[in-house]
Amino acid sequence: MIDFMNITANSAGFDWYAWVILPLIIFVARIFDVTLGTLRIIFVARGKRNLAPLLGFFEVLIWIVVISQLVQNLESATAYIGYAAGFAAGNYFGMWLEDKLALGTYILRLITTEEPVELVQRLRDAGFGVTTVEGEGKTGAVHLIYTFVKRRDVEQVLTVIHEVKPNAFVSMEEVRSTEKGIFPSGLAAQARGSLWRKSK
Repeated sequence: MIDFMNITANSAGFDWYAWVILPLIIFVARIFDVTLGTLRIIFVARGKRNLAPLLGFFEVLIWIVVISQLVQNLESATAYIGYAAGFAAGNYFGMWLEDKLALGTYILRLITTEEPVELVQRLRDAGFGVTTVEGEGKTGAVHLIYTFVKRRDVEQVLTVIHEVKPNAFVSMEEVRSTEKGIFPSGLAAQARGSLWRKSK
C-alpha cells in the first residue's frame, strides 16, 4: 500500500524555489542577457556607438542579478543547468534576432567580360546606385560593377545578378559605415518590387 503521508511530507520539504523556480528564472534571464550581449558585439562591429553601450548596461545588470541568485543557491544543481542552457539559448536567439533585423550595408563587386548594360539598367530601375568601371583582366577587357546594398536586399540583388550574368565573378563584403549614397526608397521601392517579380 502506498504511504501517501510520507510522499506528502517529502514533497512539503522539497525546496521548489531553489530546484525548479530559480533555475527557470535564471534560464530566462540568461536568454535575455546573452541575446543582448550578442547584439551588442554585432553593433560594436558595425559602429553603432549609441546602441552598444545601452545594451551593455542592461546585459551586465541582468548578469549581476543572475549571479547573485546563483551564489545564494550553490546547492541547486538545476540552477547551473539553467544557467548553461540559458547561455546557449541566448546565443541562438541573439543570432536569430540579428538575422531578422537584417542590419548593415554590403558592397557587391561584379566582374564580367560581357556587356553589363541590361544588369546595370535593371538595378538602377530598382533604385540602386550602380558604378561601372572598365578594367583589364588576364584574358582581356572586363567590366567592373559596384553597388551598395542594404542587407535585406542582398539576396534579391544576387538573384538578378545570377539570372542576367550567371558567369560573372561576384564578391561581397560588409561595409562598416556609409554616408549619402543611393538606396531604394518611396517610389523606387515599388520599382524594386517590380524588378524582383520580373526576375522570377
